[in-house]
Amino acid sequence: MSELQVGLLTKEYPPEVYGGAGVHIAELARALAPLVDVAVHAFGAERDDPLVAASYREWDALAGDAPELAALRTVSADLLIAAGVAGVDLVHSHTWYANLAGHLAKLIHDIPHVVTTHSLEPLRPWKREQLGGGYALSSFCERTGVEHADAIIAVSEGMKQDVLTAYPAVDPAKVRVIHNGIDPDDWQPDHGTDALLQHGVDPERPSVVFVGRITRQKGVVHLLDAAEHLPAGVQLVLCAGAPDTKEIAAEFRTRVAELAEADVEVIWIDEMLPRPQVIQLLTHAEVFVCPSIYEPFGIVNLEAMACGTAVVASAVGGIPEVVVEGETGTLVPLTPGDDAMGSPADPAAFARDLAAAVNALLDDPDRAAAMGRAGRQRVESTFAWSAIAERTAALYRELVRD
Repeated sequence: MSELQVGLLTKEYPPEVYGGAGVHIAELARALAPLVDVAVHAFGAERDDPLVAASYREWDALAGDAPELAALRTVSADLLIAAGVAGVDLVHSHTWYANLAGHLAKLIHDIPHVVTTHSLEPLRPWKREQLGGGYALSSFCERTGVEHADAIIAVSEGMKQDVLTAYPAVDPAKVRVIHNGIDPDDWQPDHGTDALLQHGVDPERPSVVFVGRITRQKGVVHLLDAAEHLPAGVQLVLCAGAPDTKEIAAEFRTRVAELAEADVEVIWIDEMLPRPQVIQLLTHAEVFVCPSIYEPFGIVNLEAMACGTAVVASAVGGIPEVVVEGETGTLVPLTPGDDAMGSPADPAAFARDLAAAVNALLDDPDRAAAMGRAGRQRVESTFAWSAIAERTAALYRELVRD
């Protein structure tokens, strides 16, 4: 094993994973382990994992419901991580939650700092709903980490352009595109039905599946609007949990209730399911839908493709680098309006376009199946974690050598 020791800094790490960034870090750590000495430094409780060097709890003194306290608690863990990574040769932080820890570690220990940008705070103004005044602090943490990093990994070409637009002080030469990945051995079709039956999904009827958090970014409200245009007999399965705020959770719940009289049957699974259950639901779906209004990469589309499922997704961010129009799925154009969130200029039209793309595949199951097979092949040939880890380790060695 290489003598190069790398500290991976993250808020999320199994078993505490609630989004795509957490999935990315867990898979990257595992794929990097044969190439470098991996030392994961994560928020939360102690973990029984040989790759985890330490876990860090946020300061109890900052407990409370005020939204800015959540951001301050994050900074408290960052301080502990910065002190705790002594001895590594390089730190690699993920998301704003750990960016400040990486920057402080760079200063304290005189080591390179790599940032992976999974999303960008300036492009997520809806986070004000969740963090209140803490949004200014999250933005500060991200900007500080990104602008002073020795290298920035963008998970797509679209993300690279977003980084350079949001942070013009960044030297373009420091931004490297290394796509997100997936382990095709872990994500492959499962034709069992126990998970479907457990959650009330009829395996004999067509299903359309969404998997993601309840957040403005994921565009799930627009999918609920599209549901009114889906045909009778179809099941819309919403694996949707971890709402950003109580307000958006209430809004989502109300909208689902309003669809009780719609032709389509809405099945809301109000929790983040374990991977085997998600795989089974994706395998049986005729179509997977990703209606995001902001998506730097969209690893969930890879997960659906790995399960052999056709994808309908909004043509935003890095999604067109994952989903090949007409081959592995259908891309739905989204023209943003003039609000700060990048919401569709015509939400009703976007919802109708989503529904039309889904319905076209429901009406042509042979075409949908062919897209699913092509998606699986694309995952195997382009997005395996082994190749992504090799590129990442090469970047580490370049920085340490320099």
